[in-house]
Amino acid sequence: MSPRILINGAKGRMGQAVAAAAKEMNLTVSGAVDAGDDLGAALAGCDVVVDFSSHAATAALLESAVARGKPVVLGTTGHGADEKKRLLLLAGRVPCVWAGNFSVGVNLLFALTRRASAVLGSDYDAEVVEMHHRFKKDAPSGTAARLLEIILEERKLGAEALRHGREGITGERTPTEVGIHALRGGDVVGDHTVMFAALGERLELTHKASDRGIFARGALRAACWVVGQPPGVYDMQDVLGLK
Repeated sequence: MSPRILINGAKGRMGQAVAAAAKEMNLTVSGAVDAGDDLGAALAGCDVVVDFSSHAATAALLESAVARGKPVVLGTTGHGADEKKRLLLLAGRVPCVWAGNFSVGVNLLFALTRRASAVLGSDYDAEVVEMHHRFKKDAPSGTAARLLEIILEERKLGAEALRHGREGITGERTPTEVGIHALRGGDVVGDHTVMFAALGERLELTHKASDRGIFARGALRAACWVVGQPPGVYDMQDVLGLK
């Protein structure tokens, strides 16, 4: 029996994609809400909520979900580091899958990036380049942010190692910095490239998305998986068994 799914942020591009994917996958959507709607009443009639609304609405959503003991799938990005720490504590009180990207291919990219970061030393300069449509409001993307986290973790570096673009007389590149470049334009759904460049060779890991349906189907897969899990914060690596 499939869970009853509530879509939060239903009027947005991803909310609409989730609704379409749910129909395609024969899953039950118990409700679809957006800003101004009665979230509490909608939560009462669902088994799990899939959220692709706004980062400004995440705290209120989690508080309502925790109060009602409802599992959550969070795909919203754009939270500051301190804000996310507070939200993670709240999210951990219910079963919650929180991912910057729900694509199966992207989650394999995460695993490959971790392996490459562990194998390739500091003589391989690490850079992340992402591109999205002109309407995206946050940068870098949640996917790029996760790729950067993985590189920093494997290289035992802190956030101060990040270089968000470069301008002016920056001097030679240091072996401990990790570059991030966010491109915006047109209707690009999402492109991500992780580059490891050394003297004499370069390794590039790239994922290109052409249809938002891949993210919607992944989020719904996570929604079906998280129902019945113990409270805690999970990601798509858990859903897909990649850990």
